[in-house]
Amino acid sequence: YGTAGFRTNAQHLDHIMFRMGLLAVLRSKQTRSTIGVMVTASHNPEEDNGVKLVDPLGEMLAPSWEEHATCLASAEEQDVRQVLAAIVEKEAVDLTQTAFVVIARDTRPSSEKLSQSVIDGVTVLGGQFHDYGLLTTPQLHYMVYCRNSGGRYGQATVEGYCQKLSKAFVDLTNQVSCSGDVKRSVKVDCANGIGALKLREMEHYFSRGLSVLLFNDGTQGRLNHLCGADFVKSQQKPPQGIEMKSGERCCSFDGDADRIVYYYCDADGHFHLIDGDKIATLISSFLKELLLEIGESVNLGVVQTAYANGSSTRYLEEVMKVPVYCTKTGVKHLHHKAQEFDIGVYFEANGHGTALFSEAVEVKIKRLAQELDDGKGKAARTLASIIDLFNQAAGDAISDMLVIEAILALKGLTVQQWDAIYVDLPNRQLKVKVADRRVISTTDAERQAVTPPGLQEAINDLVKKYTLARAFVRPSGTEDIVRVYAEANSQESADRLAYEVSLLVFQLAGGIGERPQPTF
Repeated sequence: YGTAGFRTNAQHLDHIMFRMGLLAVLRSKQTRSTIGVMVTASHNPEEDNGVKLVDPLGEMLAPSWEEHATCLASAEEQDVRQVLAAIVEKEAVDLTQTAFVVIARDTRPSSEKLSQSVIDGVTVLGGQFHDYGLLTTPQLHYMVYCRNSGGRYGQATVEGYCQKLSKAFVDLTNQVSCSGDVKRSVKVDCANGIGALKLREMEHYFSRGLSVLLFNDGTQGRLNHLCGADFVKSQQKPPQGIEMKSGERCCSFDGDADRIVYYYCDADGHFHLIDGDKIATLISSFLKELLLEIGESVNLGVVQTAYANGSSTRYLEEVMKVPVYCTKTGVKHLHHKAQEFDIGVYFEANGHGTALFSEAVEVKIKRLAQELDDGKGKAARTLASIIDLFNQAAGDAISDMLVIEAILALKGLTVQQWDAIYVDLPNRQLKVKVADRRVISTTDAERQAVTPPGLQEAINDLVKKYTLARAFVRPSGTEDIVRVYAEANSQESADRLAYEVSLLVFQLAGGIGERPQPTF
């Protein structure tokens, strides 16, 4: 059980779903809270499926329970009772406690049947449940958070979600002085997934402020096939099934709508990707400006991984004077670090992220929004609406899209002007097959290799040959490959550096198969 829960071909998941229903009941009894179970495989192909458990505050499952999930999923049929009993004992679960589990699923053909298997597991252990049916993954995170915060965070219904986000969005866009009747519009590639369904449900709530044109809405193509955020980010090209005119704002969700990337074509027809780094920069810069206007000193931080482009880190630290922190790859690490700040913004380059606001800051800003009537009051009201517009339980493509659209409208920025706030350093990512990925261990948020001995020193020597360069290597979390990242001031230098580092890994870390070949 990893960051993505369990994922594989849907045919092999029936018993896993049943067992995760059992585990959710135990977790619910232990935390005395509602627990969520989401049936989805996110950006994987349509024939796959998967399952994730959602903890009481809408976060990912606690690491110690990830281990229980793995033990339970791997147990032989006859040992399941024994494994459950061991979990009960280790976690001091009070079996007399009531349990409540909420369940949702994406639009995959296999999801309904698998979701029934989860329900079977819940009921076998006497748990109560509510089946939300079709939801985006972030919507389920939101529902769990609402149910466990006594309604303080919002209403735990689809309507509650739509109304909360839409009211905040409309309040923000109403501030924009309209020149004539120019209605803002954005083209959205929904990856043939659940995002299309849920955006349709929401559209009429905010249609005055924004026109949303949906593509890959699930009526024709296959889920995540040649479309969606993962495809656009990895292939660096537009999805199939979307017509782009020069300068039009377009964005792509992934299959369960928890990632978003933006892009556009310039006058020469060149494709430009705006990834999670630039989204985080737009959001955190805007928050910083509002805080300066309000005159409140608030601890604002941006959390990135080693994959964040060096230009984004430099722009945030040197131009915007916003502190940047780096964590290991994986949303749970970013989310956890972001919770340490009054306001923490985190995005992975792949477009998964959100902003978190401490309860104290939220209360203070909303008080100022009501009390002040000057420019400070206006800035406080803007920030109060931004706080309500974020889904603080999880990265949420719908919520993030509305935040971005509101900020662009309020600042009067075109997509090209947003893209131009800094220029990405050219980079290259490569993979090296190795006999055993555990040969490589890292430190400093995966930016430095500790083993094998001599590897990091050799990488440092290579990096010194290039301008504005850096490189790092890290083992994959799932397969015996080592991932190589390199960036430098030109694409040729980045390609050369990545190739040279790949050769080092091949030689020093037990590479197998064909030696890395130059790509330049």
